[in-house]
Amino acid sequence: MRKMTAQLLKRAKDAVKVIGSGGLLFVSYLTATGDERFYANQLMPALQRIVGAETAHVLAVRFIGLGLVPRGRHRDSPSLEVRVLGQRFQNPLGIAAGFDKHAEAADGLFRLGFGFVEVGSVTPQPQEGNPKPRVFRLTADQAVINRYGFNSCGHAAVRERLKARQELQSELTKAGRPLGINLGKNKLSRDAASDYSEGVRVLGMLADYLVVNVSSPNTPGLRDLQSKEELRHLLDRVLKERDALKCERKPAVLVKIAPDLTPQDKQDIADIVTELGVDGLIVTNTTVSRPSTLQDPLHGETGGLSGRPLREMSTQTVREMYSLTKGKIPIVGVGGVSSGQDALEKIRAGATLVQLYSAFTYQGPPIVGKIKRELEQLLAEQGFTNVTEAVGADHRTTDGKLQVRVPAREQLHLASGTPGQSAATTV
Repeated sequence: MRKMTAQLLKRAKDAVKVIGSGGLLFVSYLTATGDERFYANQLMPALQRIVGAETAHVLAVRFIGLGLVPRGRHRDSPSLEVRVLGQRFQNPLGIAAGFDKHAEAADGLFRLGFGFVEVGSVTPQPQEGNPKPRVFRLTADQAVINRYGFNSCGHAAVRERLKARQELQSELTKAGRPLGINLGKNKLSRDAASDYSEGVRVLGMLADYLVVNVSSPNTPGLRDLQSKEELRHLLDRVLKERDALKCERKPAVLVKIAPDLTPQDKQDIADIVTELGVDGLIVTNTTVSRPSTLQDPLHGETGGLSGRPLREMSTQTVREMYSLTKGKIPIVGVGGVSSGQDALEKIRAGATLVQLYSAFTYQGPPIVGKIKRELEQLLAEQGFTNVTEAVGADHRTTDGKLQVRVPAREQLHLASGTPGQSAATTV
């Protein structure tokens, strides 16, 4: 009897080992192949329960930089190709600045299937940023609040990293995978224009486009640079510095703006970028507002809110800036993109390119292929041959003319989700 019991126990242990090994192999297979549902519903939530937000961010950048994540398997169709900012983009989906702050993982991010990668923000001198903790997941809202404060390794370190891969990036750019560099200012700097101009001088020849980030809410006084005269002075210096670069193809210059702008602010920005010949706008950065729909107990943390709650707000700002610039200034739409539908909404509102960040932290690398696949399907279903045909579609009348909507001179009621009234004209 004892011998039989011992044999049964041994068989049970062996069975557990086999089942456990099989389960581990199955999980490893799903991880390695980039199964979308497994990442979104199992792996990413499990990792978030055991790893803090900033630690997870650092590890993600490191793993992607080392190529330890599944390569993107989606094959981009010709319908996703876009030509804008003097470049060809194999697809319109990019990773927003703030993820790869120190230019450590650009190659890995391209392998995931992004059409373009934007690194930074990069400040002239290295700085630590704000005290920790400074990143908070709002899981109930699929959102993130951060108050990083431009933590940066500085121009010199980023230049060294990008210089080492300059030839590779040249080939990627030719293949339709451009690189952007997002520029910031040092917290204690008294001359913001000099900081941004230095960024152009040091990093401009390594970029396909540069971004003047004047909209992070986590650096004191930075958003004041969006005021009319400050912005005109800053952009005038930046553009002159760009034009003075001794390189065959000079980078495009874009301005990244906040969603928390008054209608007059938006009009002023539209006037200035049009007047000075700025190449594009990135719309939008994070918001300091807190929509009444937020449920997560961490929603009161100080910092910029990104993710799903920002989606409508940023898309509305894309729509307004497209109208105010009469569709003549290319727009990169960012804020709350987590599906092909979200991407197409921004494109129809006026964005030529779109970026994501927060959804990437919740759904993992497979989200890149998922969004592109869904976008391809939606373009076909809605009768668009390609992305370019869909850009600004919501503004066009049935005869193809651009309908320009001029926002009312009042703030949008963002917390309640009630937009201000607008008037329309056709051109």
